[in-house]
Amino acid sequence: MIRDLRNYARQTNSRLIAGGILILFIVGDGLIYLFFGREAAILGFICLLAGLAPLLIIWFLLGLMDWLVKRSDPLEQKEGDED
Repeated sequence: MIRDLRNYARQTNSRLIAGGILILFIVGDGLIYLFFGREAAILGFICLLAGLAPLLIIWFLLGLMDWLVKRSDPLEQKEGDED
């Protein structure tokens, strides 16, 4: 049961982060487009992507480290086989 709650929490956090990023891009870039025009909105989109890149790289590296630790830990593998 604990595993299900952890999975639920992980899913909820992922959805909240994805929704926040989507709102940032749509509302933020939409307001830039409304006030300053198409060219500024394109530049704003590029800047948002550049600002998001370090976070995505860190997220990817942490996920990779988590996968490597789970793969190399024999106790973690035995717990996964019981379910």
